[in-house]
Order: sequence, then structure tokens, then C-alpha cells
Amino acid sequence: MNGKIYLIATPIGNLEDITLRALRILKEVDLIAAEDTRNTLKLLNHFEISKPLISYHRHNEEIKVDNLIEKVKQGQSIAVVSDAGTPGISDPGEVIVKEAIKNNIEVIPIPGACAAINALIASGLDTTEFVFFGFLPLNKKLRKEKLEEIKNENKTLIIYEAPHKLNNTLQDLKQIVENRKIVLARELTKIHEEFIRGNIDDIISKSDSLKGEMIILIEGTIKKESENPLNELTLDEHYEFYKKQGLDKKDIIKNIAKDKGVNKNEIYMHFINKK
Repeated sequence: MNGKIYLIATPIGNLEDITLRALRILKEVDLIAAEDTRNTLKLLNHFEISKPLISYHRHNEEIKVDNLIEKVKQGQSIAVVSDAGTPGISDPGEVIVKEAIKNNIEVIPIPGACAAINALIASGLDTTEFVFFGFLPLNKKLRKEKLEEIKNENKTLIIYEAPHKLNNTLQDLKQIVENRKIVLARELTKIHEEFIRGNIDDIISKSDSLKGEMIILIEGTIKKESENPLNELTLDEHYEFYKKQGLDKKDIIKNIAKDKGVNKNEIYMHFINKK
């Protein structure tokens, strides 16, 4: 009988944020696959948990995944943990989940801390809809494509960034976000937790002195007032719309020209040429 794979969210700073369920599962599993065994060992030692650890991170997950899946097929249950937060969210986890599903192995999420969500709910920006970008690509072409997405996105955006790359990323963003609201959340749940709110220039002016884990939140681009919906109609459909309201030809052409912001002679010529 197969074992199970547990995706366990761990604290992003404050160790009190781990859940009772997470602690119970960590005590019950046969093996813990950790992004960094040294960090996870500190967590386990704090809660007096002793379990075998195996390294499982971005650079070896393609290699390690088959071995882990085989162990689960043999009946072992495995906990997957990242250094902090929720596995699979800009951290290892996605690969083993896909392989587990292929092999009909049960995958069980154990909820807990997620930096992106906690930054969002305290940001003061719109939480109705949001887009999570994780870390922006280093490749120039891919990075440019992502920046274009950010430029046109009208939902709140969430980006992770390392402190030593923060200023460069903010400078890239400056070219596209214009006067949108920006929030920089750093060191969440830790002693120096801080939310810096302002425009892009405000954030850049403070970025050089900042340390710790960074989350950049950006207000979505402001939706422009939609154009007159009648302009989505063809000229003939536009004409019929006003005709059904009882207008004569002269007034119809006048209204269509006004809707489209063009000279009425252009509209008149369209219908003359159709004869």
C-alpha cells in the first residue's frame, strides 16, 4: 500500500506560526524532504522532533523525485518542506506533486504561512483579484516579457525579490508602473517586519538600506473608462440601432459621427458608397 506525500507549510520567520497539525504530521512521517536540511533541522530541534532528512531543492528535485516516489510506493509517508512558507510557491514541490498524481499517490496539503498572501492582506491594495509572479526571470528576453505583462495587468501584482537585486528590479519597474501605488513588505513575521508604502520613487529612495526577504506589491493599472459600447458595432449595426429608435437618416449619421468622434461626412460617405 502506498504511503502519502504531505506538503507542509513552515513558518516564514516566527516559529509560533507553525500549526498543530503540521507538528503532528512531521512527527508521524517516515521521511522529511527538505529544501535545506540545515534550516529544517533547526525547526525540528526547536520542537523536539527527530526524523530522517533528505535534501530536496530546485537543483536536485528532478534527480531525487524518482527515489522519493519509489519510497512512497513502498509504503513510506514523506513530508515535503521548504526553508520557509508553502512548498510549491516559488519553492520545490511542484515536480513531486505531478509525479505523485501520475502514480496515484495521495498528496495532502498542510496549510500554513505563505509570504505572498500575508503581504497582500496587509498591503492596503485591492485583494479581490491578484496575480503572483514569484521571482522575475533573469534572462533579459523573458524578463522583458514579464515586465510587459505587469505593465498591462489591472489586478494587484505580487513579486518576490532578493535584497541584493531589489534596486535593479525597482529600476526596471519604474519604467512601466508610472504613478501606481507600491508596497514593499519585508521580514514578515520577524522582529524587523515592515511595510513601506508609496510610489516607485519613494521605494527606490529607501531600497539601498533595506535587508531581508522582500515582497513587492504593485497596484494594478487603472482601468480606462470604456469607450462607447456602440462603437463595437459595425457601421450598419450602429445605423440600425438608431433607426429602431425612430431617428431619421440625418440624425442617425450625426449620432454615429458623435459616438465615434469623426466628421459626419465620413459616415455619410460610407452609406453613399454602399448604394
